[in-house]
Amino acid sequence: MDLATPVTYVKGVGPQRAEQLMAKGLATAGDLLYYPPFRYEDRSNVKPLSQLAPGEVATVLATVKRLHKPRFRRRDLGLVEVIFEDAAGHSLTAKWFHAHYLDRVFAPGVRVALFGKVEFDPYLRELSLLHPEFEVLRDDDEDGGASLHTGRIVPVYEAAGKVTARVLRGVISGLLDKELRLVDALPQVIVEKLKLPPLAQALREMHFPSAETEARVLNAWRSPAQWRMIFEEFFWLEAGMAFKRKQARLEKGIAFDLEPAREQVRRMLPFKPTAAQKRVVREIAQDMAAPQPMSRLVQGDVGSGKTIVAAQAAVIAVENKHQVAVLAPTEILATQHFLYLSNVFKPLNYRVVQLAGSMTKKEKESVKRAIATGYAQVVVGTHALIEEDVEFDRLGLCIIDEQHRFGVLQRQKLQKKGVTPDVLVMTATPIPRTLALTIYGDLDVSVIDELPPGRKPIKTIHKTHVEIEQVWSFVKREVMAGGQAYVVYPAIEETEDKAMKAAEKAYADLSRLVFPDLRVGLLHGKLAQEEKESVMEGFKRGDVQILVSTTVIEVGVDVPNASVMVIENAERFGLAQIHQLRGRVGRGAAQSYCILVTDKLGDAGKERIRTLVQSNDGFHIAEMDLKLRGPGEFLGTRQSGLPTFRIGNLLRDREILEIARSEAQNFVERPPSTEALIAALEYIREHWQRRYGLALVG
Repeated sequence: MDLATPVTYVKGVGPQRAEQLMAKGLATAGDLLYYPPFRYEDRSNVKPLSQLAPGEVATVLATVKRLHKPRFRRRDLGLVEVIFEDAAGHSLTAKWFHAHYLDRVFAPGVRVALFGKVEFDPYLRELSLLHPEFEVLRDDDEDGGASLHTGRIVPVYEAAGKVTARVLRGVISGLLDKELRLVDALPQVIVEKLKLPPLAQALREMHFPSAETEARVLNAWRSPAQWRMIFEEFFWLEAGMAFKRKQARLEKGIAFDLEPAREQVRRMLPFKPTAAQKRVVREIAQDMAAPQPMSRLVQGDVGSGKTIVAAQAAVIAVENKHQVAVLAPTEILATQHFLYLSNVFKPLNYRVVQLAGSMTKKEKESVKRAIATGYAQVVVGTHALIEEDVEFDRLGLCIIDEQHRFGVLQRQKLQKKGVTPDVLVMTATPIPRTLALTIYGDLDVSVIDELPPGRKPIKTIHKTHVEIEQVWSFVKREVMAGGQAYVVYPAIEETEDKAMKAAEKAYADLSRLVFPDLRVGLLHGKLAQEEKESVMEGFKRGDVQILVSTTVIEVGVDVPNASVMVIENAERFGLAQIHQLRGRVGRGAAQSYCILVTDKLGDAGKERIRTLVQSNDGFHIAEMDLKLRGPGEFLGTRQSGLPTFRIGNLLRDREILEIARSEAQNFVERPPSTEALIAALEYIREHWQRRYGLALVG
């Protein structure tokens, strides 16, 4: 048997369990061995029954005396009570609910190891165990020493459907005891350099720690075995990324001529760029002038001017007779980009078109013709751009906004519309370095770390629903003084429908009862495209004074006159999302405010709101958000392009990630031998996509 053996053929699994395991992504013997415990339990505290005390957690060894199944008048709770007795004649009762099957397990005279918390029953005035873990002992388990589930440090696994941690423990233990053909794919030079334990030893230690490493794992320290397994997971991810970067450098791209664009950029720029914007434009221009395809991420806080930087890159492409594709995650953001770029490129007479899912068939066909013939120079759209029937005449630059909402595969699909076009990715989500290394490992990173001059920091205020009248009075005062306001409602349980209903109700109440003398507008994702554009244009012109909205305004809406944002039920948003939302105000010279309205908060909620009230630094907020919610939630959804780690944890193990990245880059750039490099590349081709959910290396 080897690591590629399907789980169905692993002892103790069978077809039904195999189905449950495969649904969890555990398809092979190797997947099982690389499935780590999420914690360890100390069940080594073996005690005689006479020494048990209420409240303690202990392991006991005893013999079944008798089993009783009490009946209840109203319903059958499946209660099973078993009285156990030890060698000294002391007894103890253990109870399980919904456990009729136990009468087939606990026959009188059967020896058992039990583990659980000792309770005191005040009615019967006796000690008992409620739902303890147990293991039937064989005759040779005299002291319980050979027990898998009790009397030792026990690995606890996340269940896979109906396959419990107990079953997994038995299956994995059986695998480790087999003669498995284990091939350590980690390059030997790295194993020796970092003094890593051999793979077989590391796997055994990860599941069933030896006496030397018990204290480490119980205190959540990294044992040498765990360190090795985490490093291995990160190393192969980073090695794949390094291969992709190396491959990209070998590809022949478009060497753009920068000269024709210089004068056009000067004609186009609506304001004087900041030093940070100039620096990032220089980095982009150098990439575009090089003969290799550009792969660059521009990361900048809300309002830092990423779009105008991307527009300058577009000028370079268009002046070199190439087309530009701008991919946005939502139709409303695509519309914002379309309107903004149409305006910015007006002095240059560029032909900017939008391809939207909500267009009629006839409109779509007309736009697709303009793209295919090369008439359209700048094309803005959502996922509609990457559909198969969209063909470009001469695509030279792909600009992808809010990359974390697209998978890596989608980025590649758009690139394939041209012959090795340059790629510029933008994100307004400040992503901590550890996460950026992981998601954008194949991109060079530029950071716009300076806001345009003259902007005042946004004042963030926390209010509860009890104080909502004060909030509306403040909004009215600001609007009457010439400002404008947003009132934002969250997508409860991530559904735009529910958020839309909340926003519609609020719009009806606010326009009729609270602000009858002000002009209130409504914006949500379910409106027709023309209605969205009409509402947004009305808000920009000042015809709409208060805009009630769902989070569709999270990115892209730019109204300098808007000075107040009220975020209802703010406790339902992530910190990074609130930071994005409040970036819609504070874009003019006036003092702006963000009011977070919540229900009564617990300690964690108070900490999150306090972070927002005290800081306007997107990177600090992102770090806090990552700590409080974890990487998956931080990025919103699994389509984020974030790889799935089974053993490593991006927050806890960031130092190991840095070491793995450094070692992987060094290995790919300076391999010890051609054979070692080829072996590593073959391993990545075979495992990368299945293990990390990322695209294969070419």
